Amino acid sequence: MKKSILSCSLSLSFLSLPLQAQWSSWRGPDGSGSVKEGAVPMEFDAEGKGVAWKAALPGRGCSTPIVSRGLLFLTAPIEGKDSILAFDLEGKEKWRQSFDKETPGRGQKVGSGANSSAVSDGETVVAYFKSGLVAACSSDGKKLWDKNLQKEYGKDTLWWDQGTSPVLFEKNVIIAVMQTEGNSYLVSLDLESGNEVWKTERKFETAKESGDSYTTPHLISVDGVVNVVSFGADHITGHDAKTGKLLWSSGGINPEVEGMWRTIASSVVVDGIVVVPHGRGKYLMAIKAGGKGDVTETNVLWRKEMVNTDAASPVVSDGKVIILTDRGKERGKILCVKAETGELLWEGKLPKSAKTFYSSPILVGDTLCCPREDGVVLMAKISEKGLGEVKECKLGQSFIASPIYVDGKLILRGDDFLWCLK
Repeated sequence: MKKSILSCSLSLSFLSLPLQAQWSSWRGPDGSGSVKEGAVPMEFDAEGKGVAWKAALPGRGCSTPIVSRGLLFLTAPIEGKDSILAFDLEGKEKWRQSFDKETPGRGQKVGSGANSSAVSDGETVVAYFKSGLVAACSSDGKKLWDKNLQKEYGKDTLWWDQGTSPVLFEKNVIIAVMQTEGNSYLVSLDLESGNEVWKTERKFETAKESGDSYTTPHLISVDGVVNVVSFGADHITGHDAKTGKLLWSSGGINPEVEGMWRTIASSVVVDGIVVVPHGRGKYLMAIKAGGKGDVTETNVLWRKEMVNTDAASPVVSDGKVIILTDRGKERGKILCVKAETGELLWEGKLPKSAKTFYSSPILVGDTLCCPREDGVVLMAKISEKGLGEVKECKLGQSFIASPIYVDGKLILRGDDFLWCLK
């Protein structure tokens, strides 16, 4: 198999722009949760230190913002409706657009009806909501189309609030619906019209709740074919992004067929290797992407029982995977793992706390940003030797959405405000 390379799932018109000037999908320009060059403040607080601006939000959502061509987009409920908002990078709201009635979160402090991040090619913004609504606007706020997946393909049976975010491939938007009961599928919609391009069933038999997945797919090129790599229902699968055809699948994730192994943290891809946190933060494994049919016996590189992450997705940097242990007795532990072998390169520990990390960390240059549910943002220096200086920054409101970095700015979405730190 030829060495796989990450696909940024960006249109060709984006490639002339600096990558750090874009954060056009949930985990950033290349899906890694990191940017190699950049600097973020190590210290800031709710009193204004290190704060460039903050903007009030009209409703509570947990979706991570995105930035494309100088505009920031996020989803939120507005007066009971699923809505998309746009801000400029100085914090001024440019437009808002509302659609159908929202389906609220289950009342949990970590959920909402607007959990999924939008995605944009610079001209069109597409958002996905718990209600099943997929909605598209032009970058200047004009409604283009909307479509409800639940009305068309079947109801939502997830135990918790939807988490997966859409991804772009050429002129299509791809969404994964993975649930234990009801329909599970991948669907590709035309970016201009919302019409179905292809729809592929993705159904595996699992124990109770273990088929529920809140992860976001990756787009990677394997032997010249762009694969949609998705993680859920105890399997990693690769589908042809053009046709939806299943190319390969790997099990081995839940060998004892245990129940309640829903998947929250997304997998990450390092040089064609898919690293998979699973088992509610108890196991980590690596699978070589590609092949044909069931590749469980040939493509699983390693699987280890080790404390890692349940909900916070890992970060990829220089061929390594950086993992934040988000809950339990080991919460706050940072691990650096070699993707090819599973070798633990180093580990460190953030200041002790009983609070949970729901946000996925990001890495900017040599600084790791880890927001916590209690409004504390941990800023940590890292190097090949391990964890360095750590600062605790208190912003006084809960953080569930993940941070992003663009144009020299660290942007965080809290319960009530959008914060820009510089």
